[in-house]
Amino acid sequence: MKIHREGTNILILLILVLGAVNVPIWLFMPPYVLPIIFTSVSTVAYLFVFNFFRSPKRKYQGPRKDMVVSSVDGRVVAIEKVKEKEYLKEEAIMLSVFMSPFNVHANWYPIDGKVEYVRHHRGRFLAAYLPKASEENERSTVGIVSDSGWRITVRQVAGAMARRIVTYARRGMVANIDGHLGFIKFGSRVDLYLPTDAEILVQMKQKVKGGITPVARIPATN
Repeated sequence: MKIHREGTNILILLILVLGAVNVPIWLFMPPYVLPIIFTSVSTVAYLFVFNFFRSPKRKYQGPRKDMVVSSVDGRVVAIEKVKEKEYLKEEAIMLSVFMSPFNVHANWYPIDGKVEYVRHHRGRFLAAYLPKASEENERSTVGIVSDSGWRITVRQVAGAMARRIVTYARRGMVANIDGHLGFIKFGSRVDLYLPTDAEILVQMKQKVKGGITPVARIPATN
C-alpha cells in the first residue's frame, strides 16, 4: 500500500518516538509482560496513524462528460438545496461526504475541467457532521469550471480532529478526476455544490469512494 506524501514525515517521526520509548522499556522494565503491553499499544497506535495516510492509486472507468465523481471516501451525510455564497453565488445542491477515521483521506477532483478559484478560510474545529461546520470551520474552497462550461464548488472542511487542510489546486490548473485536489489530515468532510438541475445518483448514508463513485450527472443542456 502506497503512503501519501503528506504522511511520510509524520510516520517516520512517530516510529522514531515509539522506538525511543519502547527500547528502554524492554531493557529496564522486566518482567516481559509490561514491555509486551507497551509494544502492543505502540503498534496499534502506529497502524491507526498509518491508516490515515493510505494513498491508493485509482483511475475512474466510467463516462466523464457531464459526470461528477465523489472527491473522497466516506458516507453521504447531506443532500440539500442551499445558497453557495462564495464562488457560485447562487442556489446549489450541496452534497456532503463525511470521512471516518478509517477512510482514505486523500481528496480527488470531482470533475474534469479547470480550476477558477481557490481560497482558504481560518475557522473553528466543530464536529464536521454539524451543518454549520461548512461555514464556521477551517475550510478551503475550490471553484472548478467543467469542460462543458458549468461550474461547481468543492469545499474541504476540517473537523474536531482534523487540524490541517492541504489544497494542491491552484487557479488556472487543470482538474482531472484521477488527480488529487488535496488532503485533510485526520478528517473530515468534503462538500460539493452542484447546479440545481443536477441529477443526484447517490442517497443519504450511502458509502462512496473518492475518484470511483459517480455522485451526480449534469444535464447536457446546462
